[in-house]
Formats: sequence, structure tokens, C-alpha cells
Amino acid sequence: MRGEQRGSEGLFSYIRLEERIAKDHPLRAIRALVDEVLAALSARFEELYSHTGRPSIAPEYLLRATLLQAFFTVRSERQLMEQIDYNLLFRWFVGLSIDDAVWDASTFSKNRDRLLEADVAREFLATLLALPRVKRLLSSDHFSVDGTLLKAWAGMKSFRPKDGSGEPPAGGRNGERNFRREKRSNQTHASTTDPDAKLFRKGDGQESRLCFMGHVLMENRNGLAVTGDVTQATGTAEREAALDLIDRHRPGRRRVTLGADKGFDVEGFLEALRDRDVTPHVAIDGHLSTTGKARKTSIDGRTLRHHGYAISQCCRKRIEEVFGWIKTTAGLAQLKVRGLAKVQAVFAFALVAYNLVRLPKLMAAV
Repeated sequence: MRGEQRGSEGLFSYIRLEERIAKDHPLRAIRALVDEVLAALSARFEELYSHTGRPSIAPEYLLRATLLQAFFTVRSERQLMEQIDYNLLFRWFVGLSIDDAVWDASTFSKNRDRLLEADVAREFLATLLALPRVKRLLSSDHFSVDGTLLKAWAGMKSFRPKDGSGEPPAGGRNGERNFRREKRSNQTHASTTDPDAKLFRKGDGQESRLCFMGHVLMENRNGLAVTGDVTQATGTAEREAALDLIDRHRPGRRRVTLGADKGFDVEGFLEALRDRDVTPHVAIDGHLSTTGKARKTSIDGRTLRHHGYAISQCCRKRIEEVFGWIKTTAGLAQLKVRGLAKVQAVFAFALVAYNLVRLPKLMAAV
């Protein structure tokens, strides 16, 4: 028998929003973790907000919505507000009822940016990893570190001489500009769009571009990101940031291992690790010189012979999964914010989202 077609103009709904979400939906386990972290950060939120004036958007709403933006690769805050308006799953995760109005995209962005600039992103990550059921998944002895380039939200035409002699190209809003035979460097030039972005080239034969450099410290047991940072892009930024990250996260003065690629095989960096009682499990940079001689390394033979070195070299490659996820799914291949402080906050929250995606399966397997 053919069913009857009915209109969708019903005034009331008698089904709770909670019942619209499948009991086994992956976001349920993530929401439980997020709520636990937000409850622990409630006192911190009280310190950040004034007790007078008009109420702003609750920080819990802001952070849950920002996580959804990373989970589902929502390109802009305007699209995020549209999704929350009609997507029941998004409404449920954020914590809105089916009758609550969504916020203006500009209002949401301003409130969210002020919150993340208060170092809340790093505190969220630290609180998440400190949860008892999460902490037992982490290794406290074996880590890996690496860096990646993050393309800045600034065009090459904005990279002009600091003395003000560079004129914008003629021919309209986006006029042609010929950079041939023009010498440009970070010492003499700066971006007028994002002064914190630096011109950097990853290797010979590759293009120079305005970018930042993101750094991640990963534990080797399950490949979770334990801390991260963003710095200006320089030739030594990876090694300097690696020392800072290991100092920031290291549990006490116990000896740990640190895996890294051959770009970290530098004598000064290895000595700095040994001074910190950190065993360097760094890949050997054995490239040949112009005379045909192999480059010498400061990694001793005892470290190379230990079976843990081979394990670290295998595990350290998983850090590329972190970079791959935050650049593709979380959308950080092209930054959408300007300024080092904002980029650091966005990067830290992307690491939070990456860990949250992986944690439910890891906890279920224990």
C-alpha cells in the first residue's frame, strides 16, 4: 500500500534532541571526554570573564563548536553557524536545544578568538591528557619530535621592503608584480599583511613562501600529541623548539628517549639533549660531501646498537600522521588567522581535536 505524503509544518516535536543521536555515534564518546575537560576548566573560565556587564557566549559553547569545525573540516565560522542552525548533530554536540538561536558569525569569531588568546587551548590539551583514563595510554619514557611548515594568510605581494620603498603593483586591486632578479630577505623585507610570517624555503629547488613553523612532541606508545607550539620559520627553529617542548613536558628528571629525523643530527642539539639526560634517537645524516666523504655524526655506537633505537626510528614516523590530519581535516594547510599568538592557539586546538578523534578507540581497546 502506498504511504501518504504529509507536510513538514508540524508546530511541535515530542522527541528529545538526545534521542535523535544514535547511541553508538562516535561523537558520544568524544563529547563525554570534552565535558569532563570543560568541567575541570570551569574555575579557569571564571577567572577569565568579568562578573559585570552583558553575558557573552558561554566558553563551553565556543570550544565545542570550534572542535566541530576541526572534526568536519568546516571552512569558515559563517558555514559553521549555518551547520549548527540546521544540523541536529551539531546542535547536540555544542549543547544547544532545538529551539535555541545560533550566534552571528562575527560575534562568535570575536568571542572565540579572545578565549583562545588566553592560552586556553594549551590548558585544554594538558587537562585532556591528565585525565586518568587518558594518562594511562601515554608513554612517559619515549617521545618523538618534528616540525612542519604552515602557510601564512599573506600573499607574496605583501612582502615589501621595511624602509617603505616598495610600492604595491599597479593595475588594480591585484596587479601583476615581477619579482625576477629582486633580492628579498627577512632582514630587509616584511609582510604588510602578517608581519610575524617569515619567508622560508624548505629545501633546494623549492619555492620560498611566507609561513610559520609548527612543532609537535609525540609520545611513542599510541602516537598521541602531548604538546606543541608554533614559531617563526627559521633554519634552527625545529631544534630550538624541540628543546623547549621536551623541557615543558618532561616528567621530572628521569631519562627519556627522543626520536627525530636526520635534520636534528646536529652536534650542538645532541649535546643539549644529553645535558638534559635525554637519549637522542635521531636518524643519522650521512650525506656525502663534495669530496665524497660521509658526514660524521655525534650519535655514539652504543645508542645505535640498542634495540630501542630501531623502535624509535619506526615510531617517530607516526608524527607525520599528526601533521597530515591537522593540515587536511582540521584545515591548517592554509592558515586563516594572522599573528603568531592566534596561530599558536589554532594549532594547539587542532592537536586537541586530533587526540580526541583517536582516544575513543584507544580507550575501548584497553
